[in-house]
Amino acid sequence: MARGLNKVLLIGRLGADPEIRYTQSGTGVANFRIATNRSIKRNDQWEEVTDWHRIVAWDRLAETVSQYLRKGSLVFIEGELRTRAWEDKDGNKRYTTEVFARNMQMLDSKGEKDRESPDFEVGPPPIEDDVPF
Repeated sequence: MARGLNKVLLIGRLGADPEIRYTQSGTGVANFRIATNRSIKRNDQWEEVTDWHRIVAWDRLAETVSQYLRKGSLVFIEGELRTRAWEDKDGNKRYTTEVFARNMQMLDSKGEKDRESPDFEVGPPPIEDDVPF
């Protein structure tokens, strides 16, 4: 029987410092968001669009994230999508989709480590015309 595939690869910059919490058993959980950019063509103009992704890292990866990443850090994240549900204080069912990080690589050069505000670079636009989907 065929199995599904759930794999996410992202390169982006952190929008804020990571937040780390600990479970009752002492396991670290780090939460942070990264921004990725893409180019889209509207009419005859290319525009940059930023997408935000919620990332969750556990255990030793959470500790590493908390120790080394800061707002503006450029990172590569490999993980999988997970959707979770909960009830808010008013009893409404809420959902969120997050990237459950399996691996992380820091991509900043040594001199960029203390960058305060992210600046995003956009590569050349895709060669093909607008894809209608």
